[in-house]
Amino acid sequence: MKDTGCLTTHILSMFFLFVSCFSWNSAIYNNNQRPQVRPKGLHYLVRPVQTEFFTRRGGNVTLPCLLRVKPNNYKVKWTKLEEDKLGVENLILITNGVQQRGYGPLAVRSSLRRVNPMESSLHITDVSLDDDGSYRCELINGLEDESITLTLHLEGVVFPLQNVNGRYKYKYYEAEKACEDQDARLATFSQLYKAWLNGLDWCNAGWLKDGTVHYPIIHSREQCGGKELLPGIRSYGQRDKINDQFDAFCFTSTIKGQVYFTKGRKTFRDAVQSCQSQGAEIATVGQLYAAWHFSRLDRCDGGWLADGSVRFPITTPRARCGGLLEPGVRSFGYPKKALRSYGVYCYHIK
Repeated sequence: MKDTGCLTTHILSMFFLFVSCFSWNSAIYNNNQRPQVRPKGLHYLVRPVQTEFFTRRGGNVTLPCLLRVKPNNYKVKWTKLEEDKLGVENLILITNGVQQRGYGPLAVRSSLRRVNPMESSLHITDVSLDDDGSYRCELINGLEDESITLTLHLEGVVFPLQNVNGRYKYKYYEAEKACEDQDARLATFSQLYKAWLNGLDWCNAGWLKDGTVHYPIIHSREQCGGKELLPGIRSYGQRDKINDQFDAFCFTSTIKGQVYFTKGRKTFRDAVQSCQSQGAEIATVGQLYAAWHFSRLDRCDGGWLADGSVRFPITTPRARCGGLLEPGVRSFGYPKKALRSYGVYCYHIK
């Protein structure tokens, strides 16, 4: 009986140990390996093979949306998702398969491509900087609504912009307008990240479109977050758009015209008049960056730009043209407009 009792006690101990281990392992599984919910299958819409599309400003693009099956009564609705406003969608177009109606600013440049009767693809002409972002094609059919989301990327260049009065002088909406004044828009995080991958290194923090503040670092250094931090995108997170002040990161794409340099030592006022006398206008910062990025404009001469800054674009770095090893647009800052003399960069629409 003694041996039997010991055996029983041993079996019970092993049983409770097994139950304990099972419960502990189950807790680990539930916390770290939660079964993923499968995405809802599409019955009426065809799932696209490609969900990301690339174009440049001024180009045309088609975002595909195909029906596998046509319900008896349905509508297809196209909307643009606002990155900086969670859950906000701007209506572009609605169709019932026979008629269509456009809404908002995109209505005049968008239409349905109807290569076949099952297609409700969105065709956008003369793509603008504001068209970059995510789009949703939604089939509305009572309780069986379905949708697909596609992303349109514009090829372009990100550049930092500082206020004429110095570092960190832009509130959010001031930064937004400053970029627009320079033929650009506030950059998105994905645009800044791509620019960082392509070598953008800048130590001053700037606003992005979603109201966050970041700066890209390639070469870690003490004054830019510390030498110990790895290269990357430094983040200040979401900031107060009304009260906080930073620089701005702007994004621009291709231009329709041409940027060129006019020699001669001119004050800012003379520079503006010089471009106008040639049937052109003084170039913006965004136009100069676009010409540098897309047309590989390379000039070792500082010239006035529309914001009162003096800059010059370098695609082939050399010692006597700024001394830096990387290509880029060099800046002399904002000299006194009436006291300093430089050449000027003009912009002529072809």
